Amino acid sequence: MSLIRETKKKPAVLAEGRKEDRPNAWRGDRTLQAILRERLDPELFAYAEKELDRFGDRVLNEIDERARHTDRDGQPKLIPFDRYGEEISEVWVNEGYRQTVKETYGEGIVGYVHKEILELGRKGNYTYSFAQGYLLSEAEPGFYCPVTLSMATAYLLDHYADDALKARFLPHVCSTGETELYEGATFLTERQGGSDVGANLVRAVKEGDRYWIYGEKYFASNAGMAGVAMVLARIEGAGAGPRGLSLFAVPWKKEDGSLNGLRVRRLKDKLGVRAVPSGEVEFDGAEAFVVGDPAKGFYYMMEALNLSRICNAVASVGIMRRALDEAHDYAARRNAFGRRLTDYPMVRDTLGKMSAKLNAELLSVFDLIDLYQKVADGKATEREQVLNRLYIALLKKETAEEAIRFTHEAIEMHGGNGYIEDFVTPRLLRDAQVLTVWEGTANILGLELQRLVKKYAAHELFIEEMNARIGGISGAAKETVEHVMDSLSADLMTFAGLDDPLQTYEAKGLAKRMAHVYEGVVALEWAEREGGRFRTLADVYIEETWNTRVFGGPMKTVDQFDELMG
Repeated sequence: MSLIRETKKKPAVLAEGRKEDRPNAWRGDRTLQAILRERLDPELFAYAEKELDRFGDRVLNEIDERARHTDRDGQPKLIPFDRYGEEISEVWVNEGYRQTVKETYGEGIVGYVHKEILELGRKGNYTYSFAQGYLLSEAEPGFYCPVTLSMATAYLLDHYADDALKARFLPHVCSTGETELYEGATFLTERQGGSDVGANLVRAVKEGDRYWIYGEKYFASNAGMAGVAMVLARIEGAGAGPRGLSLFAVPWKKEDGSLNGLRVRRLKDKLGVRAVPSGEVEFDGAEAFVVGDPAKGFYYMMEALNLSRICNAVASVGIMRRALDEAHDYAARRNAFGRRLTDYPMVRDTLGKMSAKLNAELLSVFDLIDLYQKVADGKATEREQVLNRLYIALLKKETAEEAIRFTHEAIEMHGGNGYIEDFVTPRLLRDAQVLTVWEGTANILGLELQRLVKKYAAHELFIEEMNARIGGISGAAKETVEHVMDSLSADLMTFAGLDDPLQTYEAKGLAKRMAHVYEGVVALEWAEREGGRFRTLADVYIEETWNTRVFGGPMKTVDQFDELMG
């Protein structure tokens, strides 16, 4: 099967703005189909296959058209006052965006993690939700940000809110159309703090049994669209630092429909992901409701942050998939010097290596998601919880960086056309760029690795886990991974004994090497089970990642191009 996905009719051109039937994002993705077939039970897989086929058809057609309009002409706008001069802090979004909101939440991308799918009489799970998010991100990663925030809000309410608070908000956050939808938001960032959340100053004042929030959140995504925001604030008298922060659920509006003591000062003019309104929000006596233990607010939010980091990785691989498809589709149509671009070995090599990398990262992200489900369900051991945090940090960093590289490669494959807004590639690059920043930069993720090593000996758990999984693999590539793992193990043990400055210096490079081993092991496990195309993809991944090809030797990416791209 060609990577040029199945279509109702063949598009005449690749320009983004043409209204024509385009490929079905689900039907052409053999790796995603294989993942869900293995990870979901037969009943849920049958349901997911049907629903993702419908959703996959809309993603690269209607949803993609709306995304282009939002990016170019229909960005969110702040309406601070009504015609009578009353402050309303309303955020306008275009009708196409609203339709995408309705359709996507209606598919249960958030709701079915927490409530029953009526047709099945049972809940879905994160694997199904993230499959939806991956497809959505091929067209509109900007909107997947509000979905991510709503997923985090639902998680916090479901896991930590009391029954009354849960009953008030969770049905709305999980709505699939049966009740009013409240999109969610998580407001952490303040001007003086940034990634240093412990420096936050927003305060919560208690009056009787009620709380009121005062202060400013400086980068608040989904401002004006969220029905309820999860806000970190410091109760008066609480200690300094992150341990003094409590988590609050803050409804955007009061029951009478007026603003709940807050205002949007302005919306940010962002490079990309323009679909999501990100603003500066001021609280001036907003009624708020404590979520869980007031002493554990920072812990709760960090749990939600781990979920958001997985969403970030899912968005990254979605962008990677779209970039690869656009590059291959263009190269398969474009003639240069009397030949198709895909007839040239250099072009085949570029695309083949991209396909192998995407395959390894997609398999690894869903391998992580399988473990995350155990953690979210409270069924994971302490060891699995540490590995879960470690894998999240490794893959969030690696996938975000690769999303930027893939969009760069797609632009270069298009030549001058790749730099023109008639094509999707400039938008992909703008949207990808934020993924290295959101939910923690590479530096922050390096610090997470350092913390996990110091506090939980995560390096030892990683070594044990990878060696055990390598032991279940056979084939020539196993020797390469074993050799790499031996070297990495020695450096991880050395890393654990370094002083703090040297650890921070080495952390990012070490994290990349760990991510490569994890991806290589997962890719080889799939090659072992499935053979065929998965074996070819794994072989190319190993060869490219650890430079095992002999100069002048066989050109796997050229000779097995059709299988790699199938």
